[in-house]
Amino acid sequence: MTDSKHGSKKVRIDKWLWAARFFKTRSLAKSAIEGGKVQLAGQRVKVSREVAPGDVLRVRQGWDEREITVLATSEQRRAAPIAQTLYQETDTSIDRRNRAAEARKAAGALTRPSQRPGKHERKALERLRKQFDPP
Repeated sequence: MTDSKHGSKKVRIDKWLWAARFFKTRSLAKSAIEGGKVQLAGQRVKVSREVAPGDVLRVRQGWDEREITVLATSEQRRAAPIAQTLYQETDTSIDRRNRAAEARKAAGALTRPSQRPGKHERKALERLRKQFDPP
């Protein structure tokens, strides 16, 4: 270990995501990794995969997808300001998230249906989402 707070050694990806405060628990981080919501250099990873400074991760949380560069590693969860020094989000990722948030806000301004969609409406919505969402 090079430093008590941050190091340059390799750390398991689930532990790092938890320490960097992307997920509240390690088991949530593990579930996200197993569900394919975390990618390293464009590839799905296993929970035991280790990350090192310089690695580029893509983390999907709810509606948001972040592309981040690992700056330092840590096995301990610390205060949020310290955790934010472990990574840096790319400018394109920030722009993409902001545009998506604005689009969601604009879509939320549309009138909401008075009831839940039925089977046929739900299937039509799924087809529409698949058409616009990249794989």
